[in-house]
Amino acid sequence: MTAPLKLTAKTADVGGIPVARVLPQAKKRTIGAWCFLDHAGPSIFAEGEPGLQVGSHPHTHLQTFTWMLAGEVLHQDSLGNKILIRSKQVNLMTAGTGICHTEQTPPESRKLHAVQLWIALPKNQTIAPAFQHYPKLPEWQDSGADYILTTGSFDGRTAPTLQYSPIVGVDIRYRNGGSHYHPLNPDFEYGILVIQGRLNIGNESFGPNDLAYLPTGTNDIGLAAEADTHIMLIGGKPLDFEPVIWWNFVAAERAEIERATAEWNAHSKRFGSIDTELQRLNAPEVPWAKQK
Repeated sequence: MTAPLKLTAKTADVGGIPVARVLPQAKKRTIGAWCFLDHAGPSIFAEGEPGLQVGSHPHTHLQTFTWMLAGEVLHQDSLGNKILIRSKQVNLMTAGTGICHTEQTPPESRKLHAVQLWIALPKNQTIAPAFQHYPKLPEWQDSGADYILTTGSFDGRTAPTLQYSPIVGVDIRYRNGGSHYHPLNPDFEYGILVIQGRLNIGNESFGPNDLAYLPTGTNDIGLAAEADTHIMLIGGKPLDFEPVIWWNFVAAERAEIERATAEWNAHSKRFGSIDTELQRLNAPEVPWAKQK
């Protein structure tokens, strides 16, 4: 097995919530179609604290993939969906040609812990906006570990989650620690995010918010975990293009980012609208547009 590349997240405080940005970064921008990975929390809000309150903002050419670990978040979008996501559930919003949404902690919820990912959509395809909520996913135990399959296929199981590219996502908790071996698809590249605890792969040690990257051609992975180590395994076939990622937009070309920015700030009907008390977020100026 090729030694994994170790990627360390950049952590920031966002409204009292610790957020670790794992992807994209200079050493690795995408893993399969996964093009963005944030680990938010864990956070506990005091009585009267607002928690997460993200006003209306747009997305294009991506799917937002929210994997909830603890607490609750209320999702509302311009398609008319208003859904509360809880622990062990996935919200999958397909932005396609354009959508907007809000995210907020409901008043009665005092916790927030989630993994937020984006999936780049295939280029040169017109994909309509859509939203799916997955309250029940494949879940099993084996050799002292707990598994939840959030998307794709793994260990003979397949999740119902909508896909436009071949990817996989698995939540794994090693209750008893010890050594574990997992077969992998050699056509995929993989990333292993440590959410809690510590594990060793070969001679390298990985702690919270570290990510181990494995290139294509890897048939299996062996690791040694401390007791109660919690990871998320993601993978997929490498993209056939380098997506442009800026603010809340993904595109195949910079010109599309510029167009989406201008249309959102002009309140274009492309993104729809939401009846909400939260403030609408304006898109900042595209950085490379200043150089023209």
